[in-house]
Amino acid sequence: MAAIVLAILALSTLCSIEAQEGGFSVELIHRDSSKSPFYNPLETTSDRVTNALRRSFNRVHRFKTNSVPTTAAESDLTADSGEYLMKISLGTPRFDIVAIADTGSDLIWTQCKPCSQCFKQDAPFFDPSKSSTYRKISCSASQCIDLERTSCSTDHSCQYAVSYGDSSFSDGDLAADTLTLPSTTGRPVAFPKTVIGCGTFNGGTFDEKTSGIIGLGGGQVSLISQLRTSVAGKFSYCLLPISQAGNSSKINFGSNAIVSGPGVVSTPLVKKSPDTFYFLTLEAITVGTKRIKFTGSSLGSEEGNIIIDSGTTLTLLPLDFYSEVESAMTSQISAKRIEGPEGLSLCYNAKDEFKIPDVTVHFTNADVKLKPLNTFIRVSDTAICFTFNSLDDVAIYGNLSQMDFLIGYDTQKQTVSFQPTDCSNN
Repeated sequence: MAAIVLAILALSTLCSIEAQEGGFSVELIHRDSSKSPFYNPLETTSDRVTNALRRSFNRVHRFKTNSVPTTAAESDLTADSGEYLMKISLGTPRFDIVAIADTGSDLIWTQCKPCSQCFKQDAPFFDPSKSSTYRKISCSASQCIDLERTSCSTDHSCQYAVSYGDSSFSDGDLAADTLTLPSTTGRPVAFPKTVIGCGTFNGGTFDEKTSGIIGLGGGQVSLISQLRTSVAGKFSYCLLPISQAGNSSKINFGSNAIVSGPGVVSTPLVKKSPDTFYFLTLEAITVGTKRIKFTGSSLGSEEGNIIIDSGTTLTLLPLDFYSEVESAMTSQISAKRIEGPEGLSLCYNAKDEFKIPDVTVHFTNADVKLKPLNTFIRVSDTAICFTFNSLDDVAIYGNLSQMDFLIGYDTQKQTVSFQPTDCSNN
């Protein structure tokens, strides 16, 4: 998500019943934004694009069918690979944490006291003993039984364990506590008895500026699934173009997440294993006047053959199919190709004037016409590069293709909707 960084800060409590009736929105902050703790003012645009590509290629390995066992859907996620951060509040009184928000994982977890082994973090650890609403979950509870890789402690409380493809890990108590999200349109929203992981044995490649992961996937313990009844199974987001990453995007819930009006197209969400990921069905891509049929990926040849992931930067396609798409693109651009950064296959001199062919992505029942900002990105003063590429046999619809679209997920109706939108005004 694969890799959104949501920024959520609580001020006062609002019950979940009110959230269900009215809906709410939360600020999304890109990790390269000046609002992000990761922000480095010395980095150039090229540096940031290169770093985003590195994170994307690291995280993409977990989407391969031979690396994502259905019994441990999170096992090959690369830690600290998300593109968006999230601030949430846990407990009573509220305790603010910052974590990677990830559409490619499920469990919400943070580092907790007392910690037998923890990675270094700048912020204080969450102390569950100071929260009046914190409760450990019993081994016999359905939340423990339904979660993979749990065990039972000597006091009969549930212990979770998650590990990642880069050898990072988190183990600790599975618990329930009040989780509070801030609303950009009203009072903060509190959700009692939210299932979380309280990590007391953690390590790996996590950055000290974060304290855990906020799972936004489709599994039972993800934030999205746990809010389902309160928000009628609906959430949406509108990602700003990378040139505006210093401003805030938004994620919307409940009635605020309804996508309707001119230009809306919708495609089915496909249920398949692992349920963490959001699967769509890609039928073809048209470049200019050439339509190229999609014959499938490692995810399958028919329904659910591509994953939509906000944590992956590029749109990644199987090599043979990508080669056809690139060939169609180069045949319609009269400019000289140049070598770009590693991970970008098709680049041109940014000082040359050339027309970018229209690109339409054909999902089942939904033709999504991309804008030039979705298909080419300026990576330096001299290079502009195609935002599609190949990596083995995977198929992922990345976040550059999603920018300046309002994208709505309805997990009850099992649809994803796309609406061309100026996200700076959304």
